[in-house]
Amino acid sequence: MNEWGKLPTDEVGTNEQLGHVTAVFQKQYRVMTADGETLSELSGKMRFEALTKAELPAVGDWVIQSEREVGKGRIERILPRTSQFSRKAAGTEIEEQIICANVDVALLVMAFGHDFNVRRLERYLTVAWEAGVKPLIVLTKKSLIDNVDDLLSEIDEIVFGTPYFAVDSLTGEGLDALKDVLQPRETIVLVGSSGVGKSTLVNALAGEQLMETGGVREDDERGRHTTTHRELKRLTNGLLLVDTPGMRELGLWDGSEGLASTFSDIEMLAKSCRFRDCQHGGEPGCAVQAALANESLSHERWESFLKLKREMAYAERKQNVALQAAEKEKWKKIHKQAQARTKLKYQKR
Repeated sequence: MNEWGKLPTDEVGTNEQLGHVTAVFQKQYRVMTADGETLSELSGKMRFEALTKAELPAVGDWVIQSEREVGKGRIERILPRTSQFSRKAAGTEIEEQIICANVDVALLVMAFGHDFNVRRLERYLTVAWEAGVKPLIVLTKKSLIDNVDDLLSEIDEIVFGTPYFAVDSLTGEGLDALKDVLQPRETIVLVGSSGVGKSTLVNALAGEQLMETGGVREDDERGRHTTTHRELKRLTNGLLLVDTPGMRELGLWDGSEGLASTFSDIEMLAKSCRFRDCQHGGEPGCAVQAALANESLSHERWESFLKLKREMAYAERKQNVALQAAEKEKWKKIHKQAQARTKLKYQKR
């Protein structure tokens, strides 16, 4: 079990098992325990009490479960998470989607070529910092382009010390430097769009063909997406790796602290404004506007900051409404159950 990361210190009761969730399917969970792998379901209590999907087990969660029969378990509760990598659920629904839990490092994967976008990288960094996860930027498909140095200079302008690695997973170029900073028994999540080479990168880090890989389309230099669900894999070198399906959107769920870390340059500028409550519009003595005027702060980066800030504010307002509705629905269910029990009680008399 300790091969699957640092064990929690929570007590495990009689007839209970400590397990690590390694894959999530529609209604079942693959859980690794000291006795081996189980295919587990949620207990009725967990299903009833969960107000949102975020309260259900995610890949990387440590859980306590009971045994239904050999090879099958019933998850009774989730142990406290040390980190939680989340996003807003895709589409119009305002709900938190847990990508994975108890992660140590996020590999933010972006390919050179058509996928290269520093604004998207700012979004990835914000999500990683907010999750309490150390971000490492991995730029793949280095052999596809000639102007690597020009693109790396764009990265330099936004990362402020976050390590980045330009690699070619097929030739192995740049991979040794990345492997040197990854530690055995660390849990790593790969985050990136479909076709940026995540599966090829996994195979290169593992030193074996763990994942199927798609070909590269000539029209847009993008690969075909191969991963279909989130899964925690243990590599032979001891790394624990969560592979995720490519995400067309990574909507912010909560990111005030992550935003401050990603845009630390803007945060520092704001501290130099004449007024503490400066809105960075037309106020006199605004350090942000001065930086925009002398071009030490790019308008593109400022607009990216404002866009992410507006998105978070919108999500926060919707979250409050959604939670209130979920709580109301829960008490409706409790009330209906109480009425049913009362009715049954009097029918027996």
